Amino acid sequence: MADDHTDHIDHADSPFATYLALLASGAPAASYERPVLRARADGAPPDRLAAVEHAKLLALRVRAELEDRRRREAELSALFATAHDLAGLRDVDAVLRAIVQRARSLLGTDAAYLTLHDAVAGDTYMRVTEGSVSARFQALRLGMGEGLGGLVAQTARPYATDSYLDDPRFQHTPVIDSGVRDEGLVAILGVPLQLGSRVIGVLFAADRRFRVFNRQQIALLGSLAAHAAVAIDTADLLAETRSALADLEAANAVIRDRSAAVERAADIHDRLTELVLRGGGVHDVAAAVAEVLGGRVEFLDSGDGPAPAVERSRAEGRAVRHGDDWIAAVSAADELMGALRLRDRPGLDPVDRRALERAAMVTSLLQLARRSVGEAEQRVRGELLDDLLDAPERAPRLLRKRAARLRADLDTPHIVLAARIADERADAPADRQRLWSAASHLAATGHGLAVARDGGTVLLLPHGPHDSATTTARTTARRLEAALHARVTVGASTPVPAPAARPCDVAAAYAEARRCLDVLHALGRGGDGASADDFGFLGLLLTGTYGGTDGGSRGGSRGGSHDGSRDGSRVGVFVARTIGPVIDYDARRGTALVRTLDAYYACGMSPARTKDELHVHVNTVAQRLDRVARLLGADWQSPARALEIQLALRLHRLSPSLGGGR
Repeated sequence: MADDHTDHIDHADSPFATYLALLASGAPAASYERPVLRARADGAPPDRLAAVEHAKLLALRVRAELEDRRRREAELSALFATAHDLAGLRDVDAVLRAIVQRARSLLGTDAAYLTLHDAVAGDTYMRVTEGSVSARFQALRLGMGEGLGGLVAQTARPYATDSYLDDPRFQHTPVIDSGVRDEGLVAILGVPLQLGSRVIGVLFAADRRFRVFNRQQIALLGSLAAHAAVAIDTADLLAETRSALADLEAANAVIRDRSAAVERAADIHDRLTELVLRGGGVHDVAAAVAEVLGGRVEFLDSGDGPAPAVERSRAEGRAVRHGDDWIAAVSAADELMGALRLRDRPGLDPVDRRALERAAMVTSLLQLARRSVGEAEQRVRGELLDDLLDAPERAPRLLRKRAARLRADLDTPHIVLAARIADERADAPADRQRLWSAASHLAATGHGLAVARDGGTVLLLPHGPHDSATTTARTTARRLEAALHARVTVGASTPVPAPAARPCDVAAAYAEARRCLDVLHALGRGGDGASADDFGFLGLLLTGTYGGTDGGSRGGSRGGSHDGSRDGSRVGVFVARTIGPVIDYDARRGTALVRTLDAYYACGMSPARTKDELHVHVNTVAQRLDRVARLLGADWQSPARALEIQLALRLHRLSPSLGGGR
């Protein structure tokens, strides 16, 4: 038989040659039946038909072997390509997409997809799909044990079904079954993605028709799933490595920044120490901090900075953010002296922030030191003014010598100002101290003198030929109010030509300034400034009441007493002649007619408003006014009499020597 087959092979029309040609051309399996049919049609003898049939079977066997080899070659090529992708892994999503695409191509399925485990939700979700057309299917999530994929994830074993919707082995849910129907899937194969014993996902291949998956296909999909698991694990490791490297780089950067910040802090400490030792000022501190920290640093006087930020910094004792700036309050105890503002450095680390706070502390120490020096000078200035007020017999030569050391020229015209806080309820010792401090600073900057006296402050300031006493008084009141944040009343005297030559004129001028101050309060003008010329006829009365220009009648003392017997008698006569009967009636009967008159005129001569002011019945007001009419005469409310009565009431209230008082 072997020789016969050899003869057939060598023969030109041998069936083996025909089938070799079919194998070489890659003809489909159906083409291998045609030579047999042709031999039968040609009436070939039985042995010829048998030879052709034998050649067909051999050719089909060879063809199947070649197909199997090609399939395995394609599978190995795909696995090799997948391994190559893993070796050069850059994008895990791209690798997973390639694996799913190869699974669909090698198994020849309509769709392939991969799900991953969600540790937070406790289920699996679609990560990659290929060949899917349903949005609902692509958004499916499978709980543990639900559907074929849930069973694979739960058991860590591959499962295949030739008809998913009819397979009772799986836990069917309406959501999953609806998604499978939308996609039109029938046969599904799923294999686990495992890292050790842990299942991290499932790789699927699915067809939209009935199909049975064989062992080779299950093994191939399992190999691709193993590659996918390695890809995910590698990507996780790479991500962890990158995160660790990033953390190390961040830590290294923090160490470098901290080291630089510590060096800056040490540099600032050295610079600030040097500034304190050599007596630097606040602007020197600002310049040193700006040079070390960068940005721009400026010192803000109290009231100049953003008040909410400054107050918050003072309360917390820390530098605070204000927009793109940093604010550090400069304070000592409860007193705010100003603030340091750092610009152009919005990102300030804790060490640099602490350096700014330390600079603010040093600034407060410098301010306190400067204040101590200033207060010592202010006390010297106050002692000189005390001597001018209390000891007019002092030798002019000694006064001039002391004034020269304070850069004051007492041979030029000066004006005396009496200042007092307008709100007497807030006139506490601490407030009077602050008033003296502010007035002393004002006097020092103007080459004048200041001293605390009689519950207020006295200032002796240079007065130029074109200066106005009223303007000086009002300007001083505004400046002191700005420094104290409280209203301050200021009375001004007429100019003293040469205080050193005639010290007695200073005491007389102070008495005049004090009386202007009292008149301002009596007229309800607290917080204003004025001189005697501002009061018209009342000013003339004041001038006449408290003396002329000769020094003999103007004694000045620390208690503020004066010899007003001569001029006071004139005002006393005016007051007694105008409202004396009412004053006497109150003194004898203990009534309040004078107070009622004051309230009546203050309320615009309205009995209804007067009774509210006095908190009495309107009939009481009417009865008191009837009594006034009987005491002063029926014409007491005429314009001329009303003016005299109001003036007398003011003078009576102003002068203690006349029985009034404050």
